[in-house]
Amino acid sequence: MDASSPAVFVNGALLRRFIGQKVRAVIQVMRSDIGSVIGKSTDDQQIVVKGSPQLPLTTYLEVIGIAETDNTIRAEVWTNFGDSFDAQNYNELCKLANGEFRHMFI
Repeated sequence: MDASSPAVFVNGALLRRFIGQKVRAVIQVMRSDIGSVIGKSTDDQQIVVKGSPQLPLTTYLEVIGIAETDNTIRAEVWTNFGDSFDAQNYNELCKLANGEFRHMFI
């Protein structure tokens, strides 16, 4: 595992804290356009992911990339997470990874 450039776990609200940095987020795909995917973060905020994922897309995607704005990620890695995913638990993970348990995450 390459730990030289870790990606921070984020939801929609946390994304704005990491502009210009590598992040990872799970989104629920709402629609896909040429060169981008529009989705809903695990805390129900709209996120635009720039890039071209491999098709077909599942309902949930994890994206790792650079946070460009408070609601945009330029994706480097796309991972299908299937059509059934517990977004609420992932959202709690994001809060813990950026809160009192930050030291436990890369």
